[in-house]
Amino acid sequence: MTDTRAGFVALIGEPNAGKSTLLNRMVGAKVSIVTHKVQTTRARIRGVAMEGSSQLVFVDTPGLFRPRRRLDRAMVAAAWGGAADADVVVLMVEAHRGITDGVRAIIDSLEERATGQRVALAINKIDRVKSDVLLALTKDLNELYAFSETFMISAEKGHGVDDLRKWLAGEVPEGPYLYPEDQIADLPLRMIAAETTREKLTLRLHQELPYQLTVETEKWEERKDGSAKIDQLIYVMRDGHKGIVLGNKGETIKAVGKAAREELEEFLGRKVHLFLQVKVRPNWLEESERYDEMGLNFRDGNS
Repeated sequence: MTDTRAGFVALIGEPNAGKSTLLNRMVGAKVSIVTHKVQTTRARIRGVAMEGSSQLVFVDTPGLFRPRRRLDRAMVAAAWGGAADADVVVLMVEAHRGITDGVRAIIDSLEERATGQRVALAINKIDRVKSDVLLALTKDLNELYAFSETFMISAEKGHGVDDLRKWLAGEVPEGPYLYPEDQIADLPLRMIAAETTREKLTLRLHQELPYQLTVETEKWEERKDGSAKIDQLIYVMRDGHKGIVLGNKGETIKAVGKAAREELEEFLGRKVHLFLQVKVRPNWLEESERYDEMGLNFRDGNS
């Protein structure tokens, strides 16, 4: 009988470093939403990947940044919480951005917080820089922190990702699997459905209201014909925002609903009836229930 290994891997880094893209490639399914916006990942979304006889449970943390609002603070607390709970930590740095103030701050925090964990460095988006720049960046980063291993990857194109996954498979502790082998995410389906709709809203609305809305799956009904009826609420902070989300003659909300429904049908492998409703809640950022829905701790947002 083969000895099995299983453990938690935390992906940390600045916003937009490519953590969600890497998670999706590792797991082989779209578990964590990917957009061109920063801060799209709010909850600690886990994906499960198998590599040989090892099970890797990925914790996709929100991007680490300087928090200003309660939601920001709760997100940063969740990110460091995810790293603290993990067996192995992977710091992702964008090759073309190099050592930013944010990267330095994360490395300083690693000195304090990463106790006894193996920390790997993954330099992402390597196709954007020349090899001499890459080598210099690798040297400089390893002088700032004693990384266990360094990987040069392109999460988007897949370069170097297999090597990183194989290394991680040998680093997680020996032990039984933590999840059934066919389970790709421990997120409740209701939250995956909410994240899917929020991704479509973010992509559709661009700059208009990136972080001032949240989506909750209010009801999930299994139909006799095998389809699912999903009712979702979109919370916005102002009446003006409601108008933006609805769009002219309801065009925006219809397009968002159609895109989210199609993706959910593909993900679930069955028909989905998706109903979206927009509600104005000026103080949703201060309501603990909204944080529970996002898998964040409301108290972590206290300054």
